[in-house]
Amino acid sequence: MAEKYQNLDLIEQITRNDGSKYYEIANIFMNGRAELAVVRGFLKEVRILQLNIPHSTAVNTYETYINDHYQMPAEDFTEWVEWQKPAGKIADAVKEILRANHIG
Repeated sequence: MAEKYQNLDLIEQITRNDGSKYYEIANIFMNGRAELAVVRGFLKEVRILQLNIPHSTAVNTYETYINDHYQMPAEDFTEWVEWQKPAGKIADAVKEILRANHIG
């Protein structure tokens, strides 16, 4: 079982099975789960774009939101759950993280 609170410290690009892509702020644990989702056919591809991103206010905002709204999947997961980024504070935090790391 994963630790309860997850620190987010990397940016990855996830390719859905339909070929569309999105960016996610995650960590090595979630990257491993995304790679497993590729093996299981839930996703097409996962690439780490940036490691060890600075833990800014925007990262803290998004990290708190993720930890409050999502559980890290167990190894036996049967679907990929894409983290939603609601308009407003959360979507703005993600945009700021990507901008600060020259991605997007």
